[in-house]
Amino acid sequence: MFLMEAKRIAIVIIGALLNAISLNFFLIEANVYASGFTGAAQLLSSIFNDFLGIGLSTGILLAILNVPVLIIGWFKVGKGFTIYSIISVFFTTLFLEVIPLVELSSDIILNAVFGGVIAGIAVGMTLKIGASTGGMDIVAMILSRLKDKPIGNYFLIMNSIIIAIAGFMYLPENALYTMLTLYVTTRVIDAIHTRHEKVTAMIVTKKTDELQEAIHETMVRGITILPAKGAYTKADKSLMYLVITRYELYDLERIIHEVDPDAFTNIVETAGVYGFFRKD
Repeated sequence: MFLMEAKRIAIVIIGALLNAISLNFFLIEANVYASGFTGAAQLLSSIFNDFLGIGLSTGILLAILNVPVLIIGWFKVGKGFTIYSIISVFFTTLFLEVIPLVELSSDIILNAVFGGVIAGIAVGMTLKIGASTGGMDIVAMILSRLKDKPIGNYFLIMNSIIIAIAGFMYLPENALYTMLTLYVTTRVIDAIHTRHEKVTAMIVTKKTDELQEAIHETMVRGITILPAKGAYTKADKSLMYLVITRYELYDLERIIHEVDPDAFTNIVETAGVYGFFRKD
């Protein structure tokens, strides 16, 4: 368990490092903006520096924007998920302050693409191990538990605001290049993790009761259990059917590996859920 948690924290820190590299090496100097709270902090830093003459770095503003969200997340989402978000935000801020601003290329398209790829890797690998980069991930978790609606809409709204302000305050081309960065980031996250907010897990196991108890200790999700039989072995088994959010996927995989590593699990993308989707 200790090694697993240490690995999880290490991946969160690596993700924070990659996120800082994408900003300080590619996006900031090109006036191309990232997604979510990172992009908002980046845009605010540009406005403060260029129009108000106030030197506030992206890292400091990112930390300030995340403070109220992390506090709400602590009570509304869960301490475990929020702790990893705090670690991510802390190290992202630290790396942004320590790593110097470098203009590796004067080509804005190269900056937009490579910045988007690295940012996508950072977010994707962090989500894959059941953690988050803070900011919009926390907001998404809260909204998904208050309203069972696609939270991608909220990401779209916030990113649209960033794009619009970037185009208004700076050159319209900046907005277009920001759209390119957001598209690349999203595609990379989809490739590493999953683009669907909910997934369906179908688990064939002999340890039905133990697995059901372990799942419900971590998450409160309805589980449908059906009798099943192996076609070759003729052994009696059970099929456990449940729908979870993408943020719970790592925990589910961990539970299955610990309780019944011989279980057969199929994870499929879920486009929509109708009826009662129980929230924890």
